[in-house]
Amino acid sequence: MTKTLSFEALSAETLPQRLGNTEPLASRIGADTSCWKVREVGDGNLNLVFIVEGAEGAAVVKQALPYVRLVGDSWPLPLKRSFFEYHALTRQKARAIPGKVVTGFPSGMAEKKTGAIVPEIYHFDEAQALIVMEYLSPHIILRKALIDGRQLPKIARDLGLFMARTLFRGSDLHMKARDRKEDLALFADNAELCDITENLVFTDPYFAAPMNRHTSPQLDGLVAELRADRDLKVEAQRLKHLFAANAETLLHGDLHTGSIMVTDGETRVIDPEFAVYGPIAFDVGMALANFWMSFFSQRGHENAGSRDAMRAYLLGVVAETWSVFRTEFAHLWRTERTGMLYHRSLFEEQGDTFGSEQALDRFLHSIWTDMLGFAGVEIHRRILGLAHNADFETIENEDLRAGCEAKALKFGRHLAVNRHTIHSLDEINALAELIEREKVS
Repeated sequence: MTKTLSFEALSAETLPQRLGNTEPLASRIGADTSCWKVREVGDGNLNLVFIVEGAEGAAVVKQALPYVRLVGDSWPLPLKRSFFEYHALTRQKARAIPGKVVTGFPSGMAEKKTGAIVPEIYHFDEAQALIVMEYLSPHIILRKALIDGRQLPKIARDLGLFMARTLFRGSDLHMKARDRKEDLALFADNAELCDITENLVFTDPYFAAPMNRHTSPQLDGLVAELRADRDLKVEAQRLKHLFAANAETLLHGDLHTGSIMVTDGETRVIDPEFAVYGPIAFDVGMALANFWMSFFSQRGHENAGSRDAMRAYLLGVVAETWSVFRTEFAHLWRTERTGMLYHRSLFEEQGDTFGSEQALDRFLHSIWTDMLGFAGVEIHRRILGLAHNADFETIENEDLRAGCEAKALKFGRHLAVNRHTIHSLDEINALAELIEREKVS
């Protein structure tokens, strides 16, 4: 009987010895561990991440820690989150593939390529809470690219396709009822990371939670105003209720610009350890919120010149991402709606295509409305809560940073509170431009 070793955190020094006999890793980078070069690159809030290079190639080793790395061992977390990340990646890989060819995307490109995909998984060790996966190079983190002012030509299309496919195909619109319920039960055990989302996104930003922080004293007045805003707090809790109660589909759970790696020609989605069943609109709102935050942060990154073109690009990314998502989601509704919801026997099989389209319109409108709310609270938690965005944090001038953050906070409040009366992205993006041009006292 093989003895299971107790968990031990890796280091750059111990990794070659401990993983040298791991065939999936050795076969890809070379078996001679004396040639291995290991560097730790993890800059996230939770995990250890190493790039391991050998004579024949490279790979990434990601290991969970039994606590929140950002805080320390005073905040314990279960190692099993790597189990959920592994299973989420395998499902996203299968669900992100193209279906039938679709034309008519806003970019004018026929849908023949893959869109965003996840890294290849080479090895998973549940006891050691580690995943060995594909080393993505020359990819960089999307957030860094946007801070640097890079305009990625495919990101909106790729991300829109990825979200539509993974979210639709992980729901009762597509899956067999038993398969989805068994999967729901599996991911329901990811309770601790779900708890982080429920508190850090929906509750902590709206009161003086111990681990909150913000740019002070510049934002003190606005923060007090937001935390006294009854309408905002009620909407935040309605959104929390929706997140907790509406187990619609398997979410990525943390889909922001730090969880996406890019080149000009390729998009990869990483880090789904917060995967849980929840509302379709959640992932969409989180993703779009991060492009809006990048938009409001650009004023703080104009050392080398105006970022007007970058701001216009970012609003275009928001609009195209949503348009591609809608187009692909509608296509999947018409061609892959094989689950128990809105069954074809009630519509198409009775010659009632119009009824199916009516149901689709209502479904998409519900996603639209909730997406706006989730985007609003995501903006707030990234400025007022524990885990902040580099988009704002890398602005060294605190007055300038606070001015950018204040505009984003006002914008986020509008999305969360007025989401039921907002009709179009043109309307929202025009408001973003108006707020961005305002002078902050």
